[in-house]
Amino acid sequence: MANNKNTKVPNVPNLRFPEFTGEWKKERLEDIADFSKGSGISKEQLSEKGEPCILYGELYTKYKSEVIFDIISKTDIDNTKLVKSQANDVIIPSSGETAEDIATARCVLKKNILLGGDLNIIRLHKHNGSFMSYQLNGKRKYDIAKVAQGVSVVHLYGEHLKGVNTYNPCIEEQKKIARLLSLLDERIATQNKIIERYESLIRGLNDSLYAQYGNDVLTSFSSLGLSYSGLSGKSAQDFGSGKPYITYLNVYSNNIINERDFQYVAIKKGEKQNVVEYGDVLFTLSSETPEEVGIGSVYLGNENVYLNSFCFGIHIINTKIAFPPYLSYYVSSTPFRKFIYPYAQGSTRFNLCKADFEKASIKLPSLENQKRIYSILSHIESKTETEKSLLDLYNSQKQYLLRQMFI
Repeated sequence: MANNKNTKVPNVPNLRFPEFTGEWKKERLEDIADFSKGSGISKEQLSEKGEPCILYGELYTKYKSEVIFDIISKTDIDNTKLVKSQANDVIIPSSGETAEDIATARCVLKKNILLGGDLNIIRLHKHNGSFMSYQLNGKRKYDIAKVAQGVSVVHLYGEHLKGVNTYNPCIEEQKKIARLLSLLDERIATQNKIIERYESLIRGLNDSLYAQYGNDVLTSFSSLGLSYSGLSGKSAQDFGSGKPYITYLNVYSNNIINERDFQYVAIKKGEKQNVVEYGDVLFTLSSETPEEVGIGSVYLGNENVYLNSFCFGIHIINTKIAFPPYLSYYVSSTPFRKFIYPYAQGSTRFNLCKADFEKASIKLPSLENQKRIYSILSHIESKTETEKSLLDLYNSQKQYLLRQMFI
């Protein structure tokens, strides 16, 4: 790799393959692509057989890499009026919880994939879609976040994306950069599978231990502590730097949150915002489906942080009944997920009936058994954390390359 950090040539990245020279070209997205949208496919319309399809929510939960090689979902609904991909299409959600989360680009390598509603489709005239996805998720991420609209639900449409500037080299250099990053993504995917095996073991053992010891104490979250809301009064321009906060995806994806995966938000001096503390139980407030409402996690970090506006927290005060570290496993158990399901209300979008949920009776193991269960599960979790640390190294390497190999 050639290091251009100290060169005076404009419009070249800091790190570059040595066989390539010359400046990268600055181009607005509207000059290098056409824009369209997907059409409606709901989760209820997914099936085991049928045509391959992508739903917008899967860009957050299932497709972690910028390049989509294999399609996970299928639908057997009539697709004559649905939108199909062209190979090399770049897709970005058109709605999401935060401006940062919505700036999530993926390249679809295959043609004739059904693209669901709430997906922006960027059909490039000649540029490499994989390269563009890496660029949009890296150097352009906050440029995209700034043009997103809305507070409670953030929207992003083709008209907003058209003015985003990109910097592009020749096609061969694009392909080589995309290939390097996709190889790293393959290693990241392998590491994720190792972690998933450990997590599957923890889930099964967690449910088994709860079935054995889970009927000792009858209580409620309102009896255990005080609830509080997430960030309020923030716009897209407030995100990207400042104080650390826990994102919706952090709560959704992890039963234990530490200081590893924060994003940042501007907090003015003297501004009144609720702070997350060690042992707080955190829940998501809304989702597309009732099954995904009220996903819980526990913050076990030492730094005081803030919380995304689509979540709420409960500060555990009654530690004679509840052992906060154990609650990280309790809120992710199958019995708890079945318990919380009836408190999801809505039709097109579901919200947690927070007041009723907090007052509802829950069953916990005795404090002694909570500590025993936590000791068993956390031992396996420590092995998982070792694998996650290795995953962090790969992700850090990827982020470094995204910063250094793009303008």
